Amino acid sequence: MIKRNSYLNKLISKRKNGLVKIITGLRRCGKSYLLFNIFKDYLNSAGVDDDHIIRIALDKIAFDELRNPENLYNYILSRVNDKEEFAIFIDEIQLSYKIKKNIDASKVADDDQSLLYTTFYDVLNDLMDRKNLDIYVTGSNSRTLSKDVATNFRGRGSEIRLFPLSFSEYYEYCGLEKSDAWEEYMTFGGMPPVVLEENETEKTKYLKDLFSHIYMRDIKERYNLSNESLISELTDVIFSSSGSLTNPHKLANTMNSLNKSKISDHTVKNYLEHLEDSFIIQKAMRYDIKGKSYLDYPSKYYAADIGLRNARLNFRQQEKTHIMENIIYNELVSRGYSVDVGIIEVSKTENGVQKRTKQEIDFIVNRGFNKTYIQSAFNIENEDKHSSEIRPLLSCGDFFKKIVVLNGNQKKTLGENGIVYIGVIPFLLDKESAE
Repeated sequence: MIKRNSYLNKLISKRKNGLVKIITGLRRCGKSYLLFNIFKDYLNSAGVDDDHIIRIALDKIAFDELRNPENLYNYILSRVNDKEEFAIFIDEIQLSYKIKKNIDASKVADDDQSLLYTTFYDVLNDLMDRKNLDIYVTGSNSRTLSKDVATNFRGRGSEIRLFPLSFSEYYEYCGLEKSDAWEEYMTFGGMPPVVLEENETEKTKYLKDLFSHIYMRDIKERYNLSNESLISELTDVIFSSSGSLTNPHKLANTMNSLNKSKISDHTVKNYLEHLEDSFIIQKAMRYDIKGKSYLDYPSKYYAADIGLRNARLNFRQQEKTHIMENIIYNELVSRGYSVDVGIIEVSKTENGVQKRTKQEIDFIVNRGFNKTYIQSAFNIENEDKHSSEIRPLLSCGDFFKKIVVLNGNQKKTLGENGIVYIGVIPFLLDKESAE
């Protein structure tokens, strides 16, 4: 068993809190296993019998009829009573469809058309009123769950975002030396089935099959796309330039230069949202540090799992600088931070002439009123490289913590300028390293 103690502890802390616990994340990143195995084992150890844990997997043929929310509601009620406590587990809740009510639609105002349907939100909101039921669901679509928690659950939903294995989770399981584990993780990432597979050929096949047989098919069906070729190409373009500033117009131009068909900026924008909603990519917005404002475009996009990105590109573009940056971003987000890309204007002298130029800080890690500035620098082997990495940090004009993350296992050191230098391995293994 791969232990996922941080997520288990989150579930334990939310147990019996009167809310629907919503576990979201990329498909096959371990949501079902966390709920149906790890958390179930915990409940059993806490004295909850199996007949008081109602488990429903909507992606299984055996539960196909329960995708109808009315059937789901009736089934759950048939399994529980009012005198005892029950835990309700529903896997892949986004597969539940809506059912039209027996109401004359002509008498319903246009703004209230959604009330004509029974959805799983109605079912769960009703079940929540039964104090003896503790409800947990999983879902792989943020638009259906994450973005609608406040509205559709009437303030009674609590989300737990699950990510592929972090490097620290992978290292704890794999049994390799730190440097070997890091090289392996940079190549194959942290999708649990891949970590459990020892054969590299099978690892690669599994990662590729996830895209062709699950992710792209899901998106095509969910958003009624006529074909998946264009969004598949867009995924490749984003993965090829992971961590680079871009926008829908630039991406559309790149795609139009690659094929004869024309794709509009608007379509690219929609496709980006589809990929984000499916948790395949994550978006980092730019923040003007001195101007204290967000900039709409360009933004950066990172792969949710570096192994998926590498396999999708047939392991051709293995630029370790970009791979390390992507992994650091995923780590920071999985720790619960809000992460932006920093932009700051700095002075630079060229040929005796002083110029003002905008430079980038890879990550601004926000936690309440505090923040940390982080540069991902694969190496700073010469003075010019070193200076270019720290110049934006020194130009911030504030006293927030500043970190340069280097490749390797270098212990944390403090430079004369107050900047912390640390190897990526100890940075990823220490959950407090950005504090």
